[in-house]
Amino acid sequence: MGEITMMILGSPCICLLVLSNINMSFPGRSLQQAWHLVDANNQTVGRVAGQIAQILKGKHKPTFQPNKDMGDHIVVINAEKVVFSGTKWKSKVYRWHTGYPGGLKQRRAEEMLERKPEEILKKAVLGMLKRNNLRHQSIEPRLRIYEGPSHPHTAQLPHSTARAPPVPRARSNNFHFGLNNYAAIRNASSNK
Repeated sequence: MGEITMMILGSPCICLLVLSNINMSFPGRSLQQAWHLVDANNQTVGRVAGQIAQILKGKHKPTFQPNKDMGDHIVVINAEKVVFSGTKWKSKVYRWHTGYPGGLKQRRAEEMLERKPEEILKKAVLGMLKRNNLRHQSIEPRLRIYEGPSHPHTAQLPHSTARAPPVPRARSNNFHFGLNNYAAIRNASSNK
């Protein structure tokens, strides 16, 4: 509790200020996990991975809580057609260890594109998420990446489903991760 002294009509008056924390909690039944289709054709790896990571975490929802599983499912198609900026195809190196002595392995990005093209985007997205139980148990299984334009999730994503808008090369004021209606409403209210 805080205490504030105020002057009302020349005489001091003590008012009590009650500060309370409002906790908003949503039971599991009210959480809805949508399915999003992202086409990675001719998209820069880091930009599209940033958009996917935000949707996987659920930061695009007004009910976002960092310690809860709030995100949506993502299906990425055309993963073999992603692009890097600059000379990263030759200079970017992916490293991992086999667990045996002397088992440090490495592969350049262009070699990774030939062998496992979906791993390039998967490593970029998972590198943008915190390493905790929420990521390992809930967020990682909701990311599905496929090489070509076809995917086995037509029951959740029919052919009439609109693809997510491509990420712009340069940030602009009207790009809000699919929340274009919110941006239009906000701009209309600020112009009044």
